[in-house]
Amino acid sequence: MEIRGVPHFGAPRKSFLRLTKFGDSVRRNRLRVALGEFGAGISYAGTTMIRSELVQQLCTDFPDLTQREVEGVVSAIFDSITDQLAKGGRVELRGFGAFSTRQRDARVGRNPRTGEAVSVNAKRVPYFKPGKEMRERLNLHEGADL
Repeated sequence: MEIRGVPHFGAPRKSFLRLTKFGDSVRRNRLRVALGEFGAGISYAGTTMIRSELVQQLCTDFPDLTQREVEGVVSAIFDSITDQLAKGGRVELRGFGAFSTRQRDARVGRNPRTGEAVSVNAKRVPYFKPGKEMRERLNLHEGADL
């Protein structure tokens, strides 16, 4: 059996993209993160913000609201978006972006450890398309020396 033109002999194979495009940089960066080379507790652009950090940031921005009220608002927004997507709908927030779902067809996948064929059922997956204002704001400093 062939996978994308590469003979498959039952043994797991390494990602072609990882080997050719990224090389050892992925392994080096994992090691640097593990050793703390990127710094602990320092905020970098592109880091992840979790839900509790979002709530804390909103509490700081709106000191007249309690943390419980902010948590309720954040939960209500996320629940509303999720409910609308579950119904097959779309949520559009002007300037921010649009949430929708995309249909994925059933397919035959591979267990990465054993290489065994596994059937994957059809499913709907969430999709986000950023709005024009968000794209412009994200690329505001593009071209400038950082």
